Amino acid sequence: MRLIKAGLLVVVTMGIVAFLSGKFSRANTSLKVSGTIYDFTMKSLDGHDIDFSQYKGKYMLIVNTASKCGYTPQYTDLEKLHDQFGDKVVVLGFPANDFLWQEPGSNEEIASFCQKNYGVSFQMFEKISVKGKDQHPLYQWLEAKSGEKPSWNFCKYLIDKNGNVAGFYPSKVNPLDKAIIDKITAP
Repeated sequence: MRLIKAGLLVVVTMGIVAFLSGKFSRANTSLKVSGTIYDFTMKSLDGHDIDFSQYKGKYMLIVNTASKCGYTPQYTDLEKLHDQFGDKVVVLGFPANDFLWQEPGSNEEIASFCQKNYGVSFQMFEKISVKGKDQHPLYQWLEAKSGEKPSWNFCKYLIDKNGNVAGFYPSKVNPLDKAIIDKITAP
């Protein structure tokens, strides 16, 4: 009996420690979210706070990225989109290691990889989780507002000038696809 009580005490104590240290996360069961996209403040790859309210009046293309994926060359076209249409749309990259561990690196390694291999100058953020029990609140919001969740790396959410989800594009859709360009260039 003492062994059972001791074991229970250890389990409860470990659960409390895990919860307080952030290792125990709530499950994404309700997908009821409040607020707007402009309420988010996220950490950039270099650790600076980026307030999404600065993007009011522009389109945002939010992309979950990975460095070791068959779609990784899309960094080239995301950079082209940023260069050619940066006055209309901001590209926001969110590294995630959720699909076959294709983004294993640290934030510093990801930044170096993106710069060295693709010359990325659009805004990149710290690595987050875009699905599952530890799904970041931004991706909870995107999923709730669009009814879509990332099925792989390089899924794209287009947010309109008013902060509404204007489209979801799976990995296979290129960032320079006519459907995306037409929306961001429409009067």
